[in-house]
Amino acid sequence: MSTATLYLVATPIGNLADMVPRALAVLQSVDAIAVEDSRHSGKLLQHFNISKPLIPYQDHNERDAAERILHLLQQGKRVALISDAGTPAIADPGYRLVRLAHQNGVRVESLPGPARPSPRWLVPACLPTVFYFVDFCPPSSKRVARLCRCWLMNPPR
Repeated sequence: MSTATLYLVATPIGNLADMVPRALAVLQSVDAIAVEDSRHSGKLLQHFNISKPLIPYQDHNERDAAERILHLLQQGKRVALISDAGTPAIADPGYRLVRLAHQNGVRVESLPGPARPSPRWLVPACLPTVFYFVDFCPPSSKRVARLCRCWLMNPPR
């Protein structure tokens, strides 16, 4: 039973032990995996003994790769999209692939995982997602100054 689906699979940020079982099950069951960097993702997949065809998907090739991925999906295949670390479609061109899938009636499923942003932001929006992390700002008054500067330079859309 294969239903064409594009899966957005969050990957660990730094520690492979953070990989969640559902994400592993999806990566083991899909027909292909779209990756930001095959060398980086290859380490993750090798660690979990997952061997699937990899499709490079980055800013410089996203148009051609998206068409290739869409073609697989239209054939009823299941494809996972992963980034080097965290949730795909955040700070990478994954949102364009999500938009293309939606425009062509392909099911998109976002899996929760070890990354901070909620997967619920990604699937319905089909837009570039912008958000600000506060975790790594300097303490106290310097943090406020940096946030104010960031807000003035990049107001929310």
